[in-house]
Amino acid sequence: MDQVARILAAQLTQQLGQTVIVENKAGASGAIGTGSVATATPDGYTYAVVFDTHAVNPSLIANMPFDTRKDLAPVILLGTAPMVLATPVASDYKTFGDVVAAAKAKKNVSVGSVGNGSLGHLAMALLGRSGGLEWTHVPYKGGGPLMQDAIAGHVPLSIASIVVTKPHIDAKRLRPLAVTTSKRSPDLPDVPTVAESGYAGFDAPAWWGVLTSAKVLPAIVARMNEEINKALKVPEISAKLAGQGMTIVGGPPDAARAFIDKQIETWAVVVKDNNIKAD
Repeated sequence: MDQVARILAAQLTQQLGQTVIVENKAGASGAIGTGSVATATPDGYTYAVVFDTHAVNPSLIANMPFDTRKDLAPVILLGTAPMVLATPVASDYKTFGDVVAAAKAKKNVSVGSVGNGSLGHLAMALLGRSGGLEWTHVPYKGGGPLMQDAIAGHVPLSIASIVVTKPHIDAKRLRPLAVTTSKRSPDLPDVPTVAESGYAGFDAPAWWGVLTSAKVLPAIVARMNEEINKALKVPEISAKLAGQGMTIVGGPPDAARAFIDKQIETWAVVVKDNNIKAD
């Protein structure tokens, strides 16, 4: 999120003719930062850049001091990216089908993610429940520790963003088995989707968006939406965002709201059905 925010901030500073400052407010999977935006003065000068955990937090974090849907207004959906299910190159899993067969045979398949309640964790829980598959979730505290153990073969499968995983695929340390988006990734065109591997309709994208206080005037939200859409069309900016693994989406605020609402609904069911708890 930090890199995406800084890429946008530099371009928006030029377009708006005023300094755009990026301030990191980490904690609670982004809920602390978004909470500060929800309660900020609604003058159109404070925005949040959020990641996919934003849609998971309402069902995962108890007693959040703000209402995600009522107190925050989506400005734009910046883009999406796949997560990648991968395995060490020396693994016996040559295809996603091998993983499915092992899970159906109850062979104690373990999958590492970047943490409890992460999108990768939830995606595998959704797939397991809908496909009748069994695996053991192994949570790590971030992509770095996960990749270290995945490369070393300490965990047989990893699920993480394409940005985290692809360098190790390129270095021939990990073998990609499937991506979680409904369409193949242009960065990994030969890697099948989960959906085309027998689970039609499966779609679990990582995503980035921009939000502001729900009390900000619609005209101001529309203006910022227009400026960010303009920024996303700048070749240098789109190239930098693509370097973060992002497929740019853009579009109007209503489209962002519809997308985020659907994500909130989808993952709320998965959290409840699987009794998933935050770290």
